[in-house]
Amino acid sequence: MKKMLAILLCATMAFSLAACGSSSSSTLTETTEEAAEEETEEAEETEEAATETTETYTVGICQLVQHDALDAATQGFKDALTEAFGDAVTFDEQNAQGDSNTCSTIINSFVSADVDLILANATAALQAAQAGTDTIPVLGTSITDYATALELDSFDGTVGGNISGTSDLAPLAEQAAMLAELFPDAETVGLLYCSAEANSQYQVDNVQAELESLGYTCTQYSFSDSNDIAAVAQSAADASDVIYVPTDNTAAANTEIIDNICRPAGVPVIAGEEGICEGCGVATLSISYYDIGYISGEMAAQILTGEADISTMPIEYAPNVTKEYNAEICEDLGITVPDDYVAIATEE
Repeated sequence: MKKMLAILLCATMAFSLAACGSSSSSTLTETTEEAAEEETEEAEETEEAATETTETYTVGICQLVQHDALDAATQGFKDALTEAFGDAVTFDEQNAQGDSNTCSTIINSFVSADVDLILANATAALQAAQAGTDTIPVLGTSITDYATALELDSFDGTVGGNISGTSDLAPLAEQAAMLAELFPDAETVGLLYCSAEANSQYQVDNVQAELESLGYTCTQYSFSDSNDIAAVAQSAADASDVIYVPTDNTAAANTEIIDNICRPAGVPVIAGEEGICEGCGVATLSISYYDIGYISGEMAAQILTGEADISTMPIEYAPNVTKEYNAEICEDLGITVPDDYVAIATEE
């Protein structure tokens, strides 16, 4: 009897252990299967995401000519878009080397390539873009006055259609006041600019009115292109106590010529922007071209993502202006500027 009871007890225990083992094995199998299913689902989701096309953008940049101001605006624009999209944005950057006809050729190539957006850097580039497309979004930068540049009959701050952008307009009345502050005893002011640039004409007309109200006698000296800038600058230097040069792209690309004429003659130049002042001026009330380029880039990002409608975007302006002076030329001409002027940082 005792033997039989022992045998039965052993058999019961063996059966229980087998049952437990079977249960553990079943649970483990179920857990493994669930984990495998989850991994499969995650892999499918990852594969699906990878096969989705990432949105990419091609942006055409037409810059009229190479000089510090326009270069800075282009760089600011590219930096803003790169920060927004990283490698998803590609730039087709082209320079017209100062030729308005080349601007048209560049813009037409952008239209043929069906780029997503165009940056027109300077007035001639914007005018070419206006003529070249009414569908691709166009942002201008380094444009002084959009109404003048685009020959608009009325302008309320928004161009409309497919065009918007940023302006490089500094306060012209304050620039005239700067000239009066530095040269109160001067009598004659020569206004030196390129007649082919509509926005330069706009600036000198307004500055002349301001200066004449302050008692100065003003004469406009216009050159048609870089070929006659030396002769015209010489005439201006011969007849003027002070010369004013607006934010003029042809002048900006030829500051060495102006400086080689005006500085030896002892005639100071008040410049419309920092780059011209660095090359041939004594002082300027200037904006940051990098800043307006960057603002244009921020506008472009909103347009490309659909967050903003370009037709309703108002023209944006530089947030700040700065009184700056060229220490080297001021020293050569014996000019001392007030303490609120900042020296332009020159490259060594």
